[in-house]
Amino acid sequence: MIGQCLCGTVQFKLTGSLPSFYQCHCRLCQKVTGSSANAGMLVERAQFEWLAGNNNITSYTRTTGYRVDFCKTCSSPVPNLLRTTELVWIPVGLLDSPEGNVVIHLHSDSKAGWDTLPADAPLHKTMPSLDKLHRFLSADR
Repeated sequence: MIGQCLCGTVQFKLTGSLPSFYQCHCRLCQKVTGSSANAGMLVERAQFEWLAGNNNITSYTRTTGYRVDFCKTCSSPVPNLLRTTELVWIPVGLLDSPEGNVVIHLHSDSKAGWDTLPADAPLHKTMPSLDKLHRFLSADR
């Protein structure tokens, strides 16, 4: 599956079986997207390949460690390697033809007032451990 930023400068490819998605409703994700949530997935580093533009990426990191990488040309958030792990965070909206579903909502206590979460969706009031989230998203559905 191919993904790219808004201007097409940054391009990447994902291979293999892809995990389900999550939506994060924390205030930081709301600010970085300008929306009510950020849809993402976590893939193994071996499933990820830069095709173009990885030299056109810059990062912003808060003192808390929250980091967002983005295209220098169009400012789209782009994939990034998660700290000292072998996981790559993928903004689902960059995928040309995303396949899958949102299966969990994170930081549900911070959701925007206008946002309505599905009644049957698993909700986490905060962020589970990265390991727990990765296992949940990778589980067979």
